Amino acid sequence: MLARRYIFLFLFFLLQFNSFSQSSFYAVDSLREIRIYFYATDWDKQLDSLYVVGDNDRILADITIDGDSYDSVGVRYKGFSSVSVNRLKNPFNIKLDYIIDGQDHQGIDKLKLSNVIQDPSFIREVLTYEIAAHYMPSAQANFANVFINDTLWGLYTNVQAVNKSFLNEHFDNKYHPFFKCNPENLNINPGGENSNLSDTHGTDSLDYEPYYNLKSDYGWEDLYHLIDTLNNHIDSIENILNVDRTLWMHAINYTLINFDSYIGYGQNYYLFKDVTGQFNPILWDLNMSFGSFQLTDASSLYFNGFDILQAQNMDPLVHHSEISIAPRPLLRNLFLSERNRKMYLAHIRTIIQEHFANQHYSSRGQALQNLIDSSVQNDTNKFYLYSDFTTNLTNQVALVTADCPGITQLMDARTTYLSNYTGFSGEPTIANISNSPQNIILGNDVWISAEINDATDAILAYRFGKNMAFKKTIMYDDGLHNDGISNDGIYGGKIPNAANSIDYYLYADNDSAGVFSPVRAAYEFFTLQAQLQVGDVVINEVMSNNTNTATDGSGNFEDWIELYNTTNSPVSTNGLFLTDTAGILQKWELPSYTIPANNYLVIWADEDGNQGGLHSNFKLSNLGEELILTNADSVLIDSITFPPQGADTAYARVPNGSGPFILQLPTFDANNDFISSVQENFEEIKIYPNPFIDVLLLENKDDIIVRNVLGKEVFRAININRINTSNWKTGVYFIHLKAKNKTTKAIKIN
Repeated sequence: MLARRYIFLFLFFLLQFNSFSQSSFYAVDSLREIRIYFYATDWDKQLDSLYVVGDNDRILADITIDGDSYDSVGVRYKGFSSVSVNRLKNPFNIKLDYIIDGQDHQGIDKLKLSNVIQDPSFIREVLTYEIAAHYMPSAQANFANVFINDTLWGLYTNVQAVNKSFLNEHFDNKYHPFFKCNPENLNINPGGENSNLSDTHGTDSLDYEPYYNLKSDYGWEDLYHLIDTLNNHIDSIENILNVDRTLWMHAINYTLINFDSYIGYGQNYYLFKDVTGQFNPILWDLNMSFGSFQLTDASSLYFNGFDILQAQNMDPLVHHSEISIAPRPLLRNLFLSERNRKMYLAHIRTIIQEHFANQHYSSRGQALQNLIDSSVQNDTNKFYLYSDFTTNLTNQVALVTADCPGITQLMDARTTYLSNYTGFSGEPTIANISNSPQNIILGNDVWISAEINDATDAILAYRFGKNMAFKKTIMYDDGLHNDGISNDGIYGGKIPNAANSIDYYLYADNDSAGVFSPVRAAYEFFTLQAQLQVGDVVINEVMSNNTNTATDGSGNFEDWIELYNTTNSPVSTNGLFLTDTAGILQKWELPSYTIPANNYLVIWADEDGNQGGLHSNFKLSNLGEELILTNADSVLIDSITFPPQGADTAYARVPNGSGPFILQLPTFDANNDFISSVQENFEEIKIYPNPFIDVLLLENKDDIIVRNVLGKEVFRAININRINTSNWKTGVYFIHLKAKNKTTKAIKIN
């Protein structure tokens, strides 16, 4: 017993370490050491050549990161404008698993090292990412001293890659449509279209390929649907775009004058379609924030660029109040809504009050400069004098193209300007938020009330899990909505048929301004939670020997566990745990997902959390074992013991959701009763070969219906003896002989 406890503690430590390793590696106040050892003596010429011809290929090197060594990594230059064959200090993109599959450093398989070419202060990128992370999913960044063949090459910023690992960390999925929004033609048009989401390139999704870089296996139709909706059906935009997160991106860019972005060149951001079906913008390439980039913002007022004074007083609604010479629909069309404009300015107010009005940014900037001071002095390849480094936190430094403003020189004046901007102040106040009943009950209505002063309108936004977009409902002060008496300043809003876990936030506005509670909503929110009762969610079906039934997002046949919501209300998995070890009840915590009423949630038991939130940290034994579902208090919600299973045989409840378990054909993510009448061995249907590949032969003269494991009809015919199956997906199919009401199965192989 002691030995088992010891092993458990050790494994638990490893799991915790892996969970937080990326965060610790990019901890802002840490200084990394990265040593690159190129295999080729002419490595610089090889990298220059790859860059000149636009080749994304890499050359080989070994690398040591904080003392840990890795072989056969792939190195190329990173970016475009920051690279030059005529300079020594170029940025690097290093792929650790370039040759060796699975090679990573603390879960990180790609390093992005920026050379700080447009920033005399050295801290713009790191400081901006730190601020942005309070309001939206954001990469992390810190500093690294980079050595090449044991020669100090300089101080770099070490920026977390926005890749599939990032998507998995922030969105619980990495397989959905994902785009890097940078034009293919690197000679981009200043102030032009680029990756601006306008619909001027045509009505075919393929017309947009030169302007966006697809990073997922599919997504062009999804992107064009977003573009079409944004430009032509703006009233439906919230169905496909996370508007609040987009307003946060704009607020960060305009507050910090980050114009090498969507608002300037129409580039340098990512788009990812999350599990709710909404696209989310993601910030990228912040090295020219705080006014370092001053060329254009594509509006009539600043199309030819701007100086430091204009940057200090930049109108955050210029694409609403002025003409957009180059289309910027992600600004202009969203700003058609007065409420969106008020929400956007409320976000700007939050950024200003939390970081700039209180001078927090200045003290953070000084702390970062103190951290890297000696490294800057030792960097003989830096692009500026050491005196420029010490000066640029507070005062401007001359660059080739324009004067680079001092960070506090820009932001102290900008704070004053924005604090006096129409719509910045005069907002309502929200206080004393409460819920009724205090102890929420699954399926009942929940009322949220709050004291809201000086408001014209108030909105309650809620969801039951992060796979559900926030729904919005009006709050009233009429005495009829659990709000006290009419016009008493107490507003009430109803959440109908509530789940056992509720995320929510409030918003209110008047003729002057708007306000959120909490102020960082919707990235932050309030949560109410109640315990599920035994039987509300059950383990409904298990497959521990999946060879041909269903594949996960990576295309692998993995073990799976199907949960079923037996109630007539949505249920949240927030606070639920699954385990296959009775002594470790909280072995794997489910992500906070909504299971709709009388519906299913499939968990992949593949010990591979790197694929997404619905992948457990344990596998199933093909010899049979126990499965236990508990809540955060280790109260048992459901448990089963399943026996050994043959290939593609499921252990399922029949009747669905309530009956005893039997071994039967799988009904992945579907009702188990579908195949309760299946008969596998009878003479009325002769099918061959089985398993089959491209052709299925039948000796039959009756009506044929073929369904997949989800019960979806894939083929129907009369009096047929040969079926072309070359375009069918790998899996199990049920062949139903209609006249005789008999069913058998066939398995398609690759």
